Amino acid sequence: MGDHAAKAGLFDALAEVGQALGNGRRAELIDVLAQGERPVEELAAEIQQSVANTSHHLQRLLRSGLVRTRRSGTRIYYALAGPAVAKLWSAMREAAEDHASGLERLAQDYLGDRGSLETMTRDELAKRLRTGDIVVLDVRPVPEYASGHLPGAISLPVDELQERLGEVRSGAQVVAYCRGPYCVYADDAVRLLTKNGRTAYRLEDGFPEWSIAGLPVER
Repeated sequence: MGDHAAKAGLFDALAEVGQALGNGRRAELIDVLAQGERPVEELAAEIQQSVANTSHHLQRLLRSGLVRTRRSGTRIYYALAGPAVAKLWSAMREAAEDHASGLERLAQDYLGDRGSLETMTRDELAKRLRTGDIVVLDVRPVPEYASGHLPGAISLPVDELQERLGEVRSGAQVVAYCRGPYCVYADDAVRLLTKNGRTAYRLEDGFPEWSIAGLPVER
């Protein structure tokens, strides 16, 4: 029979990962890093925190083994430690969706009413990509598109969509995607496209889920 103290130490070490994610800002950082590596300054802007506070959270994630770093000149870039971290984050969200009370209301407070938004599944989009009869818009920030995107996707950040609407082929069906199920960028893009008379869909989740599913990715 194994020593209980050793077992306790093992489970304490496993729980360290959960404790590292037990903070909303660190969860936000994992959500952003699931799109690709980013420097500290950009991560701070994404979660609307100071660079010092963001660095503190990143160091906590680093100690737990959830992220890794590389230096380029004077900048430090962070990335998820591996695909298992993105899968962990996805599983954590799914468990919360199934069991956490009040989550649906909180999501609606942030995302608004999604009832009028047309949604496309990953399987349907994969099929449409093979037939080539769909325009795919990646409405995330440009650095995230550069780290990886769906095949043939056009980089069109949501804050540029209104002024660049003419770049979207008239009469084409469009699907927009962003970071995942709780990313508002694709919702805003679909609302804007629909308002301008386009047939538009929101991908059911986002880029990380597409990648986790083993579907093709371009870089």
